[in-house]
Amino acid sequence: MVSTTAILILCIVFVGLIVLRFPISLALAASSLLTVLYLKVPLATIGQTMIQGMNSYSLLTIPFFILAGQIMGEGQMALRLINLAQVIVGGIRGGLAMVNCVACMFFGNISGSAIADVSSIGSVMIPMMKKKGYDTDYSVGVTVSAAIQGVVVPPSHNLVLYSLAAGGGISIASLFLAGIVPGLILCVSLMITSYFIAIKRGYTKSEAVPLRDIPKIVRDGLLSLMTAVIILGGIFTGWFTATESGALACLYAFILTFVIYRDIPVSRMWKILKRTFRTVAMVLFLIASSASFSWVLAFLKVPAMLTDWMLGITDSPFIILLIINILLLLLGAPMDMAPLILIMTPILLPVVTALGMDPVHFGIIMMLNLGIGLLTPPVGTVLFVGSAIGNISISEGTKAMMPFFYVMCIVLMILTYIPGLVMWLPNLFK
Repeated sequence: MVSTTAILILCIVFVGLIVLRFPISLALAASSLLTVLYLKVPLATIGQTMIQGMNSYSLLTIPFFILAGQIMGEGQMALRLINLAQVIVGGIRGGLAMVNCVACMFFGNISGSAIADVSSIGSVMIPMMKKKGYDTDYSVGVTVSAAIQGVVVPPSHNLVLYSLAAGGGISIASLFLAGIVPGLILCVSLMITSYFIAIKRGYTKSEAVPLRDIPKIVRDGLLSLMTAVIILGGIFTGWFTATESGALACLYAFILTFVIYRDIPVSRMWKILKRTFRTVAMVLFLIASSASFSWVLAFLKVPAMLTDWMLGITDSPFIILLIINILLLLLGAPMDMAPLILIMTPILLPVVTALGMDPVHFGIIMMLNLGIGLLTPPVGTVLFVGSAIGNISISEGTKAMMPFFYVMCIVLMILTYIPGLVMWLPNLFK
C-alpha cells in the first residue's frame, strides 16, 4: 500500500508540474523529493544521488561534443558540407532535397544534434530550395525529417546520455558503431522518398557543379568531416577515450574555423562558450534530477513491476517490442528527448533485456523513436525550428513532413525486428 501510494505521488506530482509548464528537471527533482519525504527516507539520499549522477568521467564527453558542434555551426561549415553533398547527389531529379538529406547526415556526424542540424543546414538549404522553385512546405518537411539523422549517427551525445542512464556499462564505442548502418538506411530511405515526391511535384534537376570547382569543394568538405573522423577514429581504434576524442575535436574545430578558414573573428568565441556553458548547465542539472528520479523508481521496484506486467500480458517479443515502440512514439510527442532517455532507459531496459535484446540494439531503437518525437507536436522542437526558418505554420510543416514520418516509422520497425542491421558493426569490432 505504501509503495503504491508513493508511486502515485511520484507520477501525479511529475505529470502535474509538467502540465503547469515547469521545467522538466525541476519536475523530476520535486516529485522525487516529495516521494522521499512521504517514504521517510533521509533527504540526504536525494542530494547524494544527484551528485553521484553527475560524478562520471564519461560526462565530460558531452560538453566537448557540444562545443565542437557550436564552433563548427557558427562558421561556414554547413555551407561546405552542402556543397560537398551537391557534388555527390545534386545532379539527380529533385537533387536539392537529396543534397539536404546527405548534408544533414554529414553535419550530424559533427554536431550529433537534430536541433543543430535543422538550424545550420536549414538556414542555408530552405532559402536555397525556395529560390530554385521548390515549394516552401516541402523544403521544410524534408529538412526537419533529414535533421533527425543527427540523433542516430555518431557522435550523437544522446547515445552518451543513454549509456549513462543505463548505468555506464554500455560501451559508447559500440553505440557509435551501431548507429552507422541505421543512419545510412535512414538517409537512403529519406532520399528515395524525396525523389518520388520530386517526380510527383515536377521538380527538376539541380545545376551541375562546374568541374573546376569540384576539387576545392571536396577538399573543404573532407576537412570539415575530419572532425567526425577524429572523434570516431580515436574511439574505434582505442587511441583515445570518447572524452579525449571530444577534446581533440574541439581543438581541430577551433583551428579550422578561426585559423585556416577565418570564418568568424576570435572575439565570437566568448559568445560560443557562453552558449555552450548554458546548454551544458541545463544538461547536467537534468542528469542530476533524473538520477534522483531513477533512484526513487528503483527503490519502489517500478522497473521490475513493469517487466513482470509486460511479460504477463504476452510472452511474444514481437508484441512487447511493438508496445514499447508505440509507447516511446507517444511519449516523444509531449516531452523532449534528453529527459525521456534518462527517465525511460532504467524502466524499459530490464524489459528488453529479459526478452534477450542487446542493450546496444535497444539504444539505437530508442534514439530513432525519440528522434521521430522531435517532429511531432505539441513539443516537436525540430519541427518548430524548421517551420520558423521557412516562415510557415506548424500545421503546414506537419503536413509536409508526414510522408517522411511514415517512412521513418517503417525504418524503425525494420531496425527493431532485424537486429543484425544494427549489431553487425559492433559485433564485427568486438
